[in-house]
Amino acid sequence: MGNATPFIIAVLIVGVMILVAMFLTKKRAYHFNKEKYQTKFLAIENGLNKNNSATFMKTVIDGDKLLDRAMVEMGIPGKTMGDRLKHSKDKFSDINAVWRAHKLRNALAHEDLEITYRQAFAALAIYKKALKELGAI
Repeated sequence: MGNATPFIIAVLIVGVMILVAMFLTKKRAYHFNKEKYQTKFLAIENGLNKNNSATFMKTVIDGDKLLDRAMVEMGIPGKTMGDRLKHSKDKFSDINAVWRAHKLRNALAHEDLEITYRQAFAALAIYKKALKELGAI
């Protein structure tokens, strides 16, 4: 019985170390002010007007900004949204769709690009899904 005691102690120590490691590396859920994000997203959604092409670009840019703000608030590292997206592969069910919406936003902001209502609506749907997956709305 005396020889078993060090073994049992060693097993207990290893078990405690594993539990501590699991606790420290577990993903912590970030708690957003959902009401604030829902209000802002609803304003963006309501700003999209099928009969006013000027709203198409603004909607995409504002949706992108709101998602970026949520990512910053969560503490996702990176200087730009693109950098933050590179660190977010596990946060979104379709990271490629989020990238497409963000690239559309960049094209709108930096190039002379005009988009359709359908494109703006689709990008907005991607931002909405991404914000839901983060828990912001």
